[in-house]
Amino acid sequence: MTKVMNIRLSEDIATRLDLLAEKTQRPKSFYVKEILSRYLGEYEDAYLALERLNDKNSRYYTTEEVEKSLGL
Repeated sequence: MTKVMNIRLSEDIATRLDLLAEKTQRPKSFYVKEILSRYLGEYEDAYLALERLNDKNSRYYTTEEVEKSLGL
């Protein structure tokens, strides 16, 4: 199942997307889906890392502690 989404783009990004689609004879939606599928995971990972950094119950280790526990 697919869903339709409307987005607002800056004039610059919209122009660049238009030119790319025109040059490659592919629809703009192809590139939007491609970019989202390639980079969405990175944004999810970054958000998860930030969430963990802000967790007050998190335990942080120094480089020395990690090296010692790994026997390095």
